Amino acid sequence: MIRRFLDGLYLASGVLAGCFLVAIFLLMMGLSLGREVGFNIPAGDDFASWCMAAMAFLGLAHTFKSGDMIRVGLLIDRFQGRKRRFFEIFSLVLGMGFTGFFAWHAVLLTYYSWAFNDMAQGVLAVPLWIPQLGYSGGLVILFIAMLDEFVHVVGGGEPRYEKPPATTAEEVVERAVQSGV
Repeated sequence: MIRRFLDGLYLASGVLAGCFLVAIFLLMMGLSLGREVGFNIPAGDDFASWCMAAMAFLGLAHTFKSGDMIRVGLLIDRFQGRKRRFFEIFSLVLGMGFTGFFAWHAVLLTYYSWAFNDMAQGVLAVPLWIPQLGYSGGLVILFIAMLDEFVHVVGGGEPRYEKPPATTAEEVVERAVQSGV
């Protein structure tokens, strides 16, 4: 039940990131076409930038769990067995430390923006905690994904974020198509 919930959380985060990507497209098209016909979207640039931040951070956990996040495997790939396992766990602990640090401070930033009623300084007065939710929420979900993976690897499982190397040219092409490259 927990596994299904976590996988659903990562998928929902990825879908939400995709929705923000569509919102960016619609905003940019509206701004571009609006200039031609004399129509302006108030604070359109602000909304597009907030959507971009939300898209980037909300997509991190899904990308990580799907094995599509760019990892630096030059060092880890040189090891096998217990040494490799040690470096995998060390990397996860290091990643959780950094992600936890950033997530904690992002949540504090969002909370303080809400507590002090901090407003955007653009054309429209938007409470800043609203666009900051994508940033802080995405980091919290990434931290949960890393913690989930850490528990799995420490418990004896193989890292789920690492795909085995492709064995055929067709598999390379298929993976590229699936990942959107």
